[in-house]
Amino acid sequence: MWKWTFVCVCVAAVLADEGSRVVRLAQGPVRGYRDPQGDLFAFYGVPYASAPTGPNKFKPPMPPPTNQEILEAVDRGIICPQASMDSFSAIIVNKTMKEDCLIASILVPDTQDNNLPVLVHIHGGAFQIGNGYWFQYKNLIRTKNMIVVTFNYRLGVHGFLCLGTKDIPGNAGMKDQVALLRWVKDNIHAFGGNPNDVTLSGGSAGAASADLVMLSKASKSLFNKVIPESGSSLAAFAMQPDPLENAKNFAKQLNFRNANDISALEKFYKSATLEQLTSDAFFDKKNSTFVFSPCVERNIGDEVFLDEDPLTILQNGNYEKLPLLIGFANMEGLLRIDFFETWKNAMNEKFTDFLPADLTFKNEEQKQDIANIVKQFYFGDKPVNNDNILSYVDFFSDVIFNIPALRSVDLHLKNGHDKVYLYEYSFTDDEVPLVPHTEVRGANHCAQTLALLDGKNVYEKDENKSSEEFKKMKSVVRKLWTNFVTTGFPVPEGSEFPSWPAVRANLTPYMSLGRTLELKGALLERRVRFWNDIYDKYYHTPLPPPAYARLNTEL
Repeated sequence: MWKWTFVCVCVAAVLADEGSRVVRLAQGPVRGYRDPQGDLFAFYGVPYASAPTGPNKFKPPMPPPTNQEILEAVDRGIICPQASMDSFSAIIVNKTMKEDCLIASILVPDTQDNNLPVLVHIHGGAFQIGNGYWFQYKNLIRTKNMIVVTFNYRLGVHGFLCLGTKDIPGNAGMKDQVALLRWVKDNIHAFGGNPNDVTLSGGSAGAASADLVMLSKASKSLFNKVIPESGSSLAAFAMQPDPLENAKNFAKQLNFRNANDISALEKFYKSATLEQLTSDAFFDKKNSTFVFSPCVERNIGDEVFLDEDPLTILQNGNYEKLPLLIGFANMEGLLRIDFFETWKNAMNEKFTDFLPADLTFKNEEQKQDIANIVKQFYFGDKPVNNDNILSYVDFFSDVIFNIPALRSVDLHLKNGHDKVYLYEYSFTDDEVPLVPHTEVRGANHCAQTLALLDGKNVYEKDENKSSEEFKKMKSVVRKLWTNFVTTGFPVPEGSEFPSWPAVRANLTPYMSLGRTLELKGALLERRVRFWNDIYDKYYHTPLPPPAYARLNTEL
């Protein structure tokens, strides 16, 4: 007996010396390693599901592979297929694209505590690009207060082609996200996490995802708090207005000439190459969409992610009303600043092209009338030019991010939801670039998410290079988010921060997260009233694929 006790102690000591930890899961044992800076163990590349490949690549995820030997949970650089873009080239450097790409990273504090709260973060990237390695949250968990999980999910055409057929039902990428949450529910206790205390967060498309997952019946009881950062389920880019039309148009772009034959269209996509399916990231669309995104599914007998549109679900109140920490940066529209020099002229020539895709009109005359009203609201009688570039930023802030989020919050309030905490992030320092043609600085798209991350920005990993002001702001945001993850309140009783009550009628109050924290009244009240009137009259309900697309084509 003593001999075996001695052996076990020696093995444990070796593991400690090597800085590793073995966790035994239902699918097999995995070994993670201590972070070089200490205080946590990282488990990278852990399969949470298997993605179908080849002609089955658009089907829902399958269970993860099993392993008898210990799986070395290290970064192998596996990412899901996606387009390559010059401005985001760092995302795919030293990475390997694979159709079977459904892996997670689990960051665990170096503590013997069990039952830790869990933060699951969904990466952004317009549903077209990104991966679970993109963002790092190590400094958020060095207080030993939580476990953080990030992961890959299928993107672009692979994740969001939606034909409504047995083999291409749609929402593969969203079903990946649900599979990840089910995996967390079943496995996170082995890492010391509490499967009944999971917060779902995300930035940009990740925020829209988190919001949509909250509305989906498929994810019921898999998490209990939500943090959508700069994105929402009602954003024009969050849902395809007409998924079959998108599928046809992209196939035609790839020189497929028989797009109206649904059987032939399905066969084309099932046999298309990775290069064909990732040939466009869809980032230059003027109508506030990125083409392939989640869809309303046609119920074909299998489990669906979403068979109603988000607005209908929110209006009916048929969803779990979980605590929400929701908001955006004060200049989200800077996401479109690189297009300004070309788009300003295009906006003057044909502003109708820039109306969001989730609006619909009886005819071109009505569309032109609304375009004139919108252009007048933001730019007055002047053409879009260098002098009113801030109005350009406001316009894109509103149509892509702000107004959809605030419309969503308003519907939550009408449903009696009393645990919604609203904010606007406005912090800037001297390192933030001036808006072109101005002496003004603003917080860019998902700036609050960058404040949570390790490093100075998404690419710079050395946080020590940040200004002292930004370091302080990062500390504040991390404490607020940690408070919400661990208690359900961004400012719990006894906190060092100003009181932050849940939002009530008229979208008031909200917390201004700037160089100081200040509770304020109604957020963007005039702009919200303007767009509410337009959406009440012209909203286009997202369509599922038509019934005639329900078939199963054999290759």
